[in-house]
Amino acid sequence: MSGRSGQQLRVRYFAGAAAAAGVPEENLELPAGSDVAYLRKTLAARHPRLEPVLEVASLLVDAVAVSDDSHCLDDATQVDVLPPFAGG
Repeated sequence: MSGRSGQQLRVRYFAGAAAAAGVPEENLELPAGSDVAYLRKTLAARHPRLEPVLEVASLLVDAVAVSDDSHCLDDATQVDVLPPFAGG
């Protein structure tokens, strides 16, 4: 863990995630050493309607898909929340 007290992270929501969050994006300050699991819990606490979306959403951390909830976000600047999209 670094000596930083926290970091700014831009979170962008798309499609149903934006509707559930009620905002298209927001900036969060996370404590140093935060991981994807912590981010999911934080977002669900801020936006309760977003919780079921987060359970199935893909997350892009600085444009790279991340599926490991233990992925550390210390160097991240942006996370995109992408719910499953239906095609047809």
